[in-house]
Amino acid sequence: MSYQILILLIFVIVILTFKRLPFEIMRKLRRDYYREEYLKSDAWKRKRYVVLKRDNWRCVYCGERATQVHHKRYARKNIGKEPIEWLVSVCKHCHDSIHH
Repeated sequence: MSYQILILLIFVIVILTFKRLPFEIMRKLRRDYYREEYLKSDAWKRKRYVVLKRDNWRCVYCGERATQVHHKRYARKNIGKEPIEWLVSVCKHCHDSIHH
């Protein structure tokens, strides 16, 4: 491999790495905010209650008593702005199965 091609390859790798870096940082910040702030907020507690009540406190997958709410989709830019239709009531077993 010539010296110029090697330099070009290194340059491309560095550019791609730094281009991806802000995305990874923002992703981690969104995840941390979601886990540490949003899921503990009154807004989430109200939304969670509405979903559980809508689904009659039953898991939509197995029919057992639901104790958790699962996001089928997430609002990419505005955490907490997901519509109720994106949320379903689930039991712990089904929720664990979905995420593993």
